[in-house]
Amino acid sequence: MPAVDVDRALLAALARDGRASYTDLAEKVGLSVSAVHQRVRRLEQRGLVTGYRATLDPKLLGLPLTAFVSITPIDVAQPDDAPARLAHLSAIEECHSVAGVESYILKVRVASPDALEHLLQDIRAAANVTTRTTVVLSTFYEDRPPV
Repeated sequence: MPAVDVDRALLAALARDGRASYTDLAEKVGLSVSAVHQRVRRLEQRGLVTGYRATLDPKLLGLPLTAFVSITPIDVAQPDDAPARLAHLSAIEECHSVAGVESYILKVRVASPDALEHLLQDIRAAANVTTRTTVVLSTFYEDRPPV
């Protein structure tokens, strides 16, 4: 298997299971454990692997409602600092700068429609923006690895 293919296979395996042992990874790519250890370390040093984390179940954490909130500044002359103004709101899981009518799209998770309503008020007040919200009914997949 060419080196690029081995690296890609290692990245895909790590993206699926960041806790995979070097032995398991070695079996998947057909290399020795020490060779896999060195390759993973190089992938980390090159910035291709930026960290490892636990994936939590939002429903079991009491956050069953997911929504996407598009925000647009009320005053276009105001500084473009919405991400900094909203960073303290832990219900905002993601913040994406986008092209189009809106400036940013936020992915939020909350406990209830009432909690969403309060969060929207907090977002509007903190960032001086208007909002447009889409509530998620069901999710078929998310956090898919790019490899």
